Amino acid sequence: MTASIETLEQQLDSFNPQQRSDALHQLWDLAQAGKIELTPPGTDVNLHSHTFFSYNAYGYSPSKFAWLARKRGLAAAGIVDFDVLDAVEEFWAAGKLVGLKRCASIESRTYLAEFSTRVVNSPGEPGVVYNMGVGFPREIKHPLLDVMRKTVDTRNRELVRRVNAFLKPVELDYDKDVLSLTPNGNATERHICEAYSKKGDAAFWKEKIGDRPSDPAKFTALIRAKTMKKGGPGYVQPDKGSFPMLSEMNDFVISAGAIPTLTWLDGTTDGEKAIEELFAVEMAKGAAALAIIPDRNYTPGVKDEKVKNLYQVVELAEKHGFPIIVGTEMNAPGNKFVDDFKTAELKPLAPIFLKGAHIAYAHSVLQRGSDMGYLSNWAKENFKSVSDKNSFFEKLGQKLQPAGENKLEKLSANVKSAEILAKI
Repeated sequence: MTASIETLEQQLDSFNPQQRSDALHQLWDLAQAGKIELTPPGTDVNLHSHTFFSYNAYGYSPSKFAWLARKRGLAAAGIVDFDVLDAVEEFWAAGKLVGLKRCASIESRTYLAEFSTRVVNSPGEPGVVYNMGVGFPREIKHPLLDVMRKTVDTRNRELVRRVNAFLKPVELDYDKDVLSLTPNGNATERHICEAYSKKGDAAFWKEKIGDRPSDPAKFTALIRAKTMKKGGPGYVQPDKGSFPMLSEMNDFVISAGAIPTLTWLDGTTDGEKAIEELFAVEMAKGAAALAIIPDRNYTPGVKDEKVKNLYQVVELAEKHGFPIIVGTEMNAPGNKFVDDFKTAELKPLAPIFLKGAHIAYAHSVLQRGSDMGYLSNWAKENFKSVSDKNSFFEKLGQKLQPAGENKLEKLSANVKSAEILAKI
């Protein structure tokens, strides 16, 4: 007996990879038989969704996000996880099955020495910079990934030790209570907050952190703010040795065939107020794209400093030829599945965001199939300007469909851009 659609969609979030795969194939068969309605791809994109391999507030696996993105008619979708590439192959295969244009990325905190005295995009932490690699063609093994995973595990265990001491008699067993919430042992502060939220009663939490909100999102956010962030008993101020250097991460990203990507918060910090300097420093270290979380940067109907900053950074990215990668993160309850690109604030920018998605998708396919991605030697030899390169990758991303991706495998190193477009 075939399971219900609801049951199959729930199985997409199983920690068992075979169960996820089986459920996705059954759902796709139902869709092909006309028993599940799929919205035709439109113009909306979300290229920045975390999966349960780092933390997704809704528990989404890579397969689940791929399925929902295709079901809802996203023009393109992308995942990003903290410190790991564990989701890359599953997301790539799931997207290919359901006909989804896609890319896979990584995010981590890094240290940028040139901004050591200025807060950039990690609140209260001068010199600490969130950094991304966009468009990984495949999962790879690399010493930096091993270091990052080990560093995070050690940092988390020390954090839990300090918070346990503060919250006693409420305590977490890190292996039992926290790692059990993850499919592959990569826990985050958000996992730790979720684990703590399952313990203690209202009176306990009101005594320890001043309140016990009934809203789960507000409750876990309060736990994090009061115990793990600056001023809390679990917090330790990071320094130069706490995270990889930004240049070190960018070197890894480039070696893996992905695109080093500058991330931007909202333009209100000292570091981001020096946005042209930040671009120059990061470009010198290899950055070639920009990541934005649009929903943080405007209130519908309100013209304020954040909206002005958003337009300023988009203009600067366009000036430098940086593809812009946007999405909603979905690593906190209440995050949207996709941004509302029809709002007055985002509508003028939506075509630019769609262009970035097409470039990221085309890069991913060409890099995976033929090592001819956005920063490849082939690209350097075939385009006289960043503008010409962006135009080609955008056209390829627009025209190419997932079913035809195999046409771009094992291409000759001498192939010209026009010949590639003609193939599809």
